[in-house]
Amino acid sequence: MGQALRPTADPAWLLSEVGYDPLRESSFETRVAISNGFLGLRGALATDLGACRTLPPRTYVAGLFDTALVGAPIPERLPAPDWLQLRIGLPDGPYLACPDPSSRDVTLDMRRGLLLTQIRQPPGAALDIRLSTLRLVSLDMRGIVLQLVELAVEQGMGEITLDVTSGEASPLLIPVTTEPDLGVWRTRQSGKTLAIAMDAAVVIDGRTQPPTVRTAGRWSWSLRVQAGQTVVLRRNLAVTRGDEPVDDPGGRARSDLALATGLGWRGLLERHETAWRERWDRSDVVVEGDPEAQRALRFAVFHLNGAADPGDERVSIGARALTGDDYLGHVFWDTEIFLMPFYAMTWPQAARALLTYRYRTLAAARAKAAGMGWRGALYAWESADTGDEATPAQVVGPDRKVVDILCGTQEQHVSADVAYAVWQYWQATDDTAFLLEAGAEIILETARFWWSRAGLEADGLHHIRGVIGPDEYHETVDDNAFTNVMARWNLLRGLDIAALMGERWPDRWATLSTRLDLAADELESWRRTAAAMATGLDPETGLFEQFQGYHDLEAIDLSAYAGRSVPMDVVLGRERTQASQVVKQADVVALLALLPDEFPGDADAVNFDHYAPRCGHGSSLSRALHGVAAARLGRSELALGYLRDTSAIDLGDSHVAIAGGVHIAALGGIWLVAIFGFAGLVVHSDGLSFAPRLPAGWTRLSFPVQWRGRDLVVTVDLVRNVLEATLRGGDTMVVSVGHVRRTLSVGWPIRIPLPSTPSPVAA
Repeated sequence: MGQALRPTADPAWLLSEVGYDPLRESSFETRVAISNGFLGLRGALATDLGACRTLPPRTYVAGLFDTALVGAPIPERLPAPDWLQLRIGLPDGPYLACPDPSSRDVTLDMRRGLLLTQIRQPPGAALDIRLSTLRLVSLDMRGIVLQLVELAVEQGMGEITLDVTSGEASPLLIPVTTEPDLGVWRTRQSGKTLAIAMDAAVVIDGRTQPPTVRTAGRWSWSLRVQAGQTVVLRRNLAVTRGDEPVDDPGGRARSDLALATGLGWRGLLERHETAWRERWDRSDVVVEGDPEAQRALRFAVFHLNGAADPGDERVSIGARALTGDDYLGHVFWDTEIFLMPFYAMTWPQAARALLTYRYRTLAAARAKAAGMGWRGALYAWESADTGDEATPAQVVGPDRKVVDILCGTQEQHVSADVAYAVWQYWQATDDTAFLLEAGAEIILETARFWWSRAGLEADGLHHIRGVIGPDEYHETVDDNAFTNVMARWNLLRGLDIAALMGERWPDRWATLSTRLDLAADELESWRRTAAAMATGLDPETGLFEQFQGYHDLEAIDLSAYAGRSVPMDVVLGRERTQASQVVKQADVVALLALLPDEFPGDADAVNFDHYAPRCGHGSSLSRALHGVAAARLGRSELALGYLRDTSAIDLGDSHVAIAGGVHIAALGGIWLVAIFGFAGLVVHSDGLSFAPRLPAGWTRLSFPVQWRGRDLVVTVDLVRNVLEATLRGGDTMVVSVGHVRRTLSVGWPIRIPLPSTPSPVAA
């Protein structure tokens, strides 16, 4: 067991912390959380902390939503009962009732997907025991949790007790079965079930010790130990979720547990580590010359790999993934815009599952649009398991006043964002089955929404009034450029889908168009709407007005507020912020990052230079899209600063406000800056192109990507001034840098010289 409890030798794969600081513990528990897309465990100590704990331990199960019996009917992801609690009793009291500041060493081994802990008793204890733990949520068997605890007795002799206990269940979980090895609960309103089966064993010097107590919620061992002995606790959990009344999650949990127990902890660990090796082989980003950036990217990719479950099409990834309680587990546009590119290019099966979730919730999107008087599909701004709108109507603001939340009705760009993700997935994978079974319908129904939403007015233009763009400081605005241009793009892609299906799959098109009652005259109306969409673009300057009237608002020099520790709406107050040009997050710049073709000539620089100084970055999402745009403009050092600032949100030592979970979309944004920004990746119908713009100090950037069944590794090498590409599997494809196009085949790597001046990025 000793080797298993030792972390990977290469420190570049490790995130470690020595000591214990109660003020930072909740943030650290977030940072070293482990998950597999179905289960998430925060990095709480294995031993009971009593009064020292700042937050209760958390075990999360994807898709386990219910609605409280009182208050606003907002669904929330319920924490599962914590079955990983361990109390160790020693002759002179509990083991580590409150840790000595120097007694603990916690390591997140990202290479192996493990959380490892070393703890020592403070000096003077009757028994000197060194505690080592290993914890994993299996990436191979997603319902399985393994916990290993090793107690090495180094001095002394005496009685110890080990109590394995489970925490209290949420009030929204009703107990159905309470047995020593199985607990089953039912949610009060949503009709879901949760089952947890457990098996545990204690071994001393190779001999298994029977428990002295074995009841529901508690297994206990009383042991006499002496110096030189080693006590090992091994615990397996099997967790299942049931979504239908006929489900038998208890039976499935026991079956899964039997399989896991039969493999043994070594077998479970080996299969888990193999699964992680395979994920890293297809997703690891290697940077040479910048250890800080390497750490940021590896941390980001670790959590991205742990956030998705390609086997579950009923769930998506919430704003804090499975690492914290913030936003109640709700899904936002973040998933499609900031996470989907990573999955589409490194893990298409996971991307497909996430988009299938959106297809499963299409009925709710249609109902929302109809309820507001429009046609087509308007997706929920905050979505849970059903896809119904889950945005709270009010919250308490920083000034403790009740604030109305309008995002649920006005932040409508989410429908175009979902369509954008579907199209990007289709371009990256050529997954015809998904397009015909789900993707085409999503794009068509979201396009229909924008057609009904954009009203034709006396000036001959179609306007979209009363919305909120990504910049949430400004509400109920007209003709938000991001919303309108994305809506136009959505309409045009709807027309492309109709033409494509009519040409390649006419029978399928006849069936779908009939079911949707989508006639040729409506499609022609879509074309007219797109052609006459108001966008706020000044054709002479190339500058988009963020929304109608934005240029008339108060201009505020944000440099005068440099170093502030709170968002600008707190500094200025809501009313003055709304009357100013201060932007919460990338809005026109977000459009620049997503649809660069909308900015011909030097319009990209014009818009970036206008809006970047006006952005207060009041959202964790903001800097990443600024980084992508800056890198494409060739401003690599500025882009690197955005990457570092984004990384600091979750990794910065000065940040203690991430107790609610990692900012998973920001982590996806870090990957975007590196791959779509610095490497300049663009996906085409006939291959991939690159326009590398590495920042100073980066000598090499290497990463794997997948494209339409091909698996390749790309390396930008500034020492030799070449881009190298190796095809590891799949058919021949085209790779280009600037105007140089090369054919790439398995067994025949290519090298393309890098141009001295990078070519502009084409979409």
